[in-house]
Formats: sequence, C-alpha cells, structure tokens
Amino acid sequence: MSAPRPLLPAYLPLYSQEQRRRHEVRPGLTGWAQVHGRNLASWEERFAYDVEYVDHICFALDVKIVFMTIRCVFAREGIHAEGSATMEAFTGTGGRGECANR
Repeated sequence: MSAPRPLLPAYLPLYSQEQRRRHEVRPGLTGWAQVHGRNLASWEERFAYDVEYVDHICFALDVKIVFMTIRCVFAREGIHAEGSATMEAFTGTGGRGECANR
C-alpha cells in the first residue's frame, strides 16, 4: 500500500540514475513523499523521499505512512502548490542525471 506513487510514463527519460531507484519497489497508493509536503515539496525533495523509502522499506514504516496519510488528508495539508491546483510538470533535474537534458 505504501510506496512511491506512480508518475506519468513521459517522465521516465527525465529521471537521473538516483531518481530511477524509486522503481525498485512496486508503486503504492501513498508514500513517504506524499506525507512530507505532497504538492508543496519540490520534485527533487519528492524523489529524495522516494529513494529514502526504498532504502529503508519495512512494515513499520508502511504503517507510519498510512497513519500520516490519514492525518494529512483530514488536515488537508500540502494539497495546492503556490499558484496552482496541482504540482507543476516534471521537466528534469537540470542535468544532474544522464538523461536529464534530453
């Protein structure tokens, strides 16, 4: 249930090698990035949280994420990015990855 949320397939060529690590686990309904800012976090922060989850995956972390998700939903935290109803489109990480400039 908890794992990095799936993103648009069009983003695949834009990932750095480190960001691609998020695909080492099956996608979930909620994730570590969603309970740490959702749409308010930058793409770099979101990918860092996804990779952190991959590095520390365990049942206790999944339970923590589920409870944090419930809290975030009821508190309506991190829903809207500044000036937008959703997160801006991912356009790469400015050349940090081998595919970021394509």
